Order: sequence, then structure tokens, then C-alpha cells
Amino acid sequence: MAEPPLSCDCFVSLPPGSKEDYVIFGKNSDRPRDEVQEVVFYPASSHAPGSMVECTYISIPQAEHTHAVVLSRPAWLWGAEMGANEHGVCIGNEAVWTKEPVDPEEALLGMDLVRLGLERGDSARAALNVITGLLEQHGQGGACRETPEPFSYHNTFLLVDRQEAWVLETAGKLWAAQKVTEGVKNISNQLTIGTEICVEHAELRAVAQAQGWWSGEGDFSFSAVFSPDDPPARMEMAKKRYMGGTALLQQHNGSVTAEVMMSILRDKASGICMDSEGFCTTGSMVSILPRNPDMPCVHFFTATPDPSRSVFKPFIFSESVRSVSMVMSPQYGPDDPVRTQPRFQHQVDRKHELYKAHETALTSPDAGVSLQETMRYLESQCLEEIEAMLRGEIQGQELGDLFFDCVDAEIKFYQ
Repeated sequence: MAEPPLSCDCFVSLPPGSKEDYVIFGKNSDRPRDEVQEVVFYPASSHAPGSMVECTYISIPQAEHTHAVVLSRPAWLWGAEMGANEHGVCIGNEAVWTKEPVDPEEALLGMDLVRLGLERGDSARAALNVITGLLEQHGQGGACRETPEPFSYHNTFLLVDRQEAWVLETAGKLWAAQKVTEGVKNISNQLTIGTEICVEHAELRAVAQAQGWWSGEGDFSFSAVFSPDDPPARMEMAKKRYMGGTALLQQHNGSVTAEVMMSILRDKASGICMDSEGFCTTGSMVSILPRNPDMPCVHFFTATPDPSRSVFKPFIFSESVRSVSMVMSPQYGPDDPVRTQPRFQHQVDRKHELYKAHETALTSPDAGVSLQETMRYLESQCLEEIEAMLRGEIQGQELGDLFFDCVDAEIKFYQ
């Protein structure tokens, strides 16, 4: 049987790639098409020394302090596909396969590492150190979708803050990272770091040489050495999408805005906006990270599938920010099929209020071009107001209610 398509794409634009003095981050999360993605907020917290945190499959020592985070995640797991923290750090991950075998044992998911990096890192580089340290200590592994059939992969990450970006690519517990300080960059379901390695696992080259993957002579290219000789079909299909994403970024190089990034995430011709029989883009995120630390970062989330038919809603960290139950899925506690053994023996309904309203509206006879045009117009107005606020031309409203108000308005509009 042909492998089902699986993809994700992450993008970043740093000045001078951006139109303004902003870093712009974007990501599509492409997952099984019936999977629900929720948006959740967790405030900064202090934890007792010696306490543990239960991730999706394993428990690890908790940090004494965790930063406030907003996460877009498949509702069944602990980690996240993408998110941001109160310090202006954004992280997204992608699935990859390498010459290193995927560990069948349960460990940390790549999505767990996204959340842990955001909770513990106050910069992109600090988050990279968190993720690589935990990766080396606990490894990565476990089922990556909510089915009893095994499906696991390694991960690459794009870590971004107000000043720089890091591409982190992994192969089991091994890893290499590349620093990006200007221009545009995207990652997809393949290794992309060649000889531009800025920091790496201490034993990376020794392992590669011992396995006979590298002679030990000449330049060392992470992607050339660790890419599989017979890659899965999903990795081969990702090459065209990766090149399409690169072309779209280059087309807008020097003029990238949040609106441009949203248009890239909505591009169906390239495959970046996925809508196949088995997989689709189940959630999307775009962030504006001003270089000026006195200006707030703005993070936009859809919380619904297919960005070409969804609305990006802004979230800003503030003292009054609150969780929005309308984009949070039901909780099933110890009876959740991800918690019971053996795992995933039955399905539960994880649809949140916005997901259901969006689903009903798009399948009703009245849904169509007029609905999308109206919602896109409201989104463009919101983007204009956010840009004006960042330029200091208008005063921002109560920031903590911004995401709540937009979600509430969208649900009422669909009804």
C-alpha cells in the first residue's frame, strides 16, 4: 500500500527579508485529516525541586520554572506542533527519516520537545540547548498519531526569536544545527543542513565514521551523510513542496509580512496547504516578532483545518491573557485512549466548539465563496489594526481578550 502523504512546512523571514523590522514565523501542521488541533495557553509556573512532568508517553524531571506558552497541538498529546512563549520564542517541528533507525520504544515525541523548548528556553538558542540536552538524555520515539498502527519518525525544528533563527535537525539522539541571522529560510520533511553546521552533537562525526557513512575526510555535510539511501515516499514527495516553499519565499524576499506569510501557508498549488484523502493542514500559525523589545509579539492561530478556509486570530501575551475554552478539546483523564494500555484501542470525540462551528459552516448549503470572502475581509481588517498598533499609530485594545474576542466573533458568525 502506498504510504499516506505526510508533510509540514516551517518558514521564517528575518530582515532584510521582511518588509518591516520584524522577524516573521509561519508553520502549517499537516496531520491525519480527522485529527483535531487545539490552541491552549499555560501561564508561567514555579515547580517544586525534584518534581516530575508527565509528557505524552514518559515522565521526566520538571524545570523549577516554566515560561508562559501558547500552543497549537493535536488534542490527544501533551506536546505541540508549534507555539510561542512569553519571550518571543517560536518553535515548529517536521517529520524526517534518516539512516539512524527510529527507536520503537516510547520516549519523547518531537512535539513534546517543542513544548519543552518553549517552556524552558528564553531565546531560540536557549531552547535549542534545552531540546538537544533532553534528546541526548531521553531520546525520541513513540507513536506519532492516534492509531494502534505504529508510526514514528525523527524530527527537525525551526526555532526563532526576535533576533535570529536556528534550524535543528536530528537523527536519533544525534543532531546538527545551523544559525540563520538574515533573509528567508524554510524547512520541510527532509534534511537540509549541509556543511553550514554551527553546533553539533559531540559524537556526530565519530558515529558517522564508525557506521561507514563518512570517510572522515573532506567537508562534512549532515544532510548528505544522514539522509537515507532509500527514503520513504513521503520524503520524496516533500522535495517538490520544499522547493515550492523556497520559491514563494524568494518571490517575496524583502517584502515579507504576516499577510504574505499567511498567503504562503494557504498556497495549494505548491502542496504547502495540504488537502489529500488522508492528510490535511489541521492547524496553522503565523507570528510577528518585532526586533524592538518594547513592542509586543503577535501570534496568529487558526485552530481549524485548511488555512485557505480558516481565519487567523491574534494572540498577544499580557498580564490579563486567559485560556479560551472554545478552542480547547474535551478532556478524558485516565480513560483517554492515549493513557490506557494498550493504547489507542478506541476513539473519542476531541472536537472543540470552534472546530464544530467551522465544520458545520463549511458543509452547509450556504457555505461558500461569500462566507470566505467575509471572513477574509475581517481578517485583513484585524491585520491592518495590528500593524497600525505596532507602528504606534493606534492604541491597542485590552490585549488579553484579543484572541478570545476573535474566536467568539468567528463562532457567532458561523452560527
